[in-house]
Amino acid sequence: MKSFLKKLEEQVKQYPDRPALCDYGGTGYTYREVAEQMEIYHAYFRSIGLRKGDKVALCARNCARWAVVFLAANTYGAVIVPLLADFTPENIAQLTDHSESVLLFTDPEIWKRLDVSLMPRLRAAINCKGDKLLWTAGKKYESAWSQRKSQFSDQFPRGLDPQAVSYPDNQEDQLGIINYTSGTSGAPKGVMLPFRAVSDVVDYCQKNITDKPDALVSMLPLAHMYGLIIEFVYPCCTGFTIHFLGKAPSPSLLAKALQEVKPQLLITVPLVMEKLYHALVLPMLASKPAYLPGINTLFYKSVGKKTIKALGGRVKEIIIGGAPLSWEIESRFRQIGLPYVVGYGMTEACPLLAYAGLDHYVPGSCGRPIHTIRIDSSDPENIPGEIQAQGPNLTLGYFKNPEADAAAWTEDGWFRTGDLGTLDSNGNLFIRGRIKALILSSTGQNIYPEEIESLLDAHPYVKESVVVDKGGKVVALVYPDAEGIVSMGERDHQEIPEIIRAQINAKLPPYSQIARVEMRDMPLERTAKGSVKRHLYQ
Repeated sequence: MKSFLKKLEEQVKQYPDRPALCDYGGTGYTYREVAEQMEIYHAYFRSIGLRKGDKVALCARNCARWAVVFLAANTYGAVIVPLLADFTPENIAQLTDHSESVLLFTDPEIWKRLDVSLMPRLRAAINCKGDKLLWTAGKKYESAWSQRKSQFSDQFPRGLDPQAVSYPDNQEDQLGIINYTSGTSGAPKGVMLPFRAVSDVVDYCQKNITDKPDALVSMLPLAHMYGLIIEFVYPCCTGFTIHFLGKAPSPSLLAKALQEVKPQLLITVPLVMEKLYHALVLPMLASKPAYLPGINTLFYKSVGKKTIKALGGRVKEIIIGGAPLSWEIESRFRQIGLPYVVGYGMTEACPLLAYAGLDHYVPGSCGRPIHTIRIDSSDPENIPGEIQAQGPNLTLGYFKNPEADAAAWTEDGWFRTGDLGTLDSNGNLFIRGRIKALILSSTGQNIYPEEIESLLDAHPYVKESVVVDKGGKVVALVYPDAEGIVSMGERDHQEIPEIIRAQINAKLPPYSQIARVEMRDMPLERTAKGSVKRHLYQ
């Protein structure tokens, strides 16, 4: 298996003038320019005495320079620490300090809210989107910054020759990334990933998704492993031109970007596809003609073609991950012939655990294991058990958190995902819920909240929902769908919770009946990946 850094080196040598990293609607870098910018950062790192293995924190909104900083740190041999820009200032400072980072690349607006006294190891803060220092611990760091470009010129008096570029491949077992799974103020869980984990997933994606360069719209947070590896590092090491949106992908912004970029591959999360479904697909399906053999098939094909056209016209595969996809929406996508697949992973797997291409994907599943997975169950095909994994892409553990380390592995060396699943005879993996979300009924029956939520979310009066255990009772928290409720006419709106409860319970077995529906006046809080922050509603 070739190092992902060597694959990046190949792109610089083979396609130096191809656009590589671009801010959508703004500036960008060719592969040659990416290599040049990395060397300028390397000059600074050397001048300040940054050692291989030192930590470099990166907390900023998605942009091309974010990506350059990431690559510069890893090719230098430093450990990159991506932090979500939406973390609170206190959390950002705490995680920067917990990770032992000596440099922080960030946005000026984020830096203004940080208390540098909470980051005693920090030596310099650098504007990720500009060309200025935000703060330093001394003149040494200011001087090194002002001289970095002249040092680059001294090292490369005739400019950087792409053919002379050489990135390391002897650090595969060393730590490359620390990624914090949340901004918790408790005992932080910094997932430690070695260089080999990234190399392994990049290699898998090239062999099983595509190894041919194209254009790509990057919409997911780079501080999360899904966006970082699948939407940036893998495409970059494959010669793609990546267009970073730089902000949340609203339907209008995404549609505009896709029409301009015209990608063949779309990497996204259920939340984005749900918005697409409600804004684009559902209105078209509402015009469905009366059932006539043949006519309906043509109608659904037509809807599918119009959907692809709205996505730029060239999309050949849509990879959906990060959170469960509603079965109602998935079945509709299947009906109109949308070329989608649903994958499965987590930060600790960098992030991929399961995937299947269009020719092998089974609806309702999340693909097949990319390495080895077992189900901790007496009957893995029929009785859900914890999904446990092994493979070269897995975490080294949690940074300075031995308690989390001890809980993450079985005695015989399998990583505990905390997810429940089944594995059919053909190796297709089906997610059945989270162990922590599992509700145990008074009769000893296992109740899987996600299955009830899937039914709720398909109800015309429900926009989104979360199911929790309150005092031994199954309670559904519902954010209503305004348009669906308007369609009720003159019916008393106070009846809505009971209407929803009764209609959903009619589809559930007795042991998992909803005891109460509570209406919420605000949308549910979600992570950057789009999954509901379930712990907030327990």
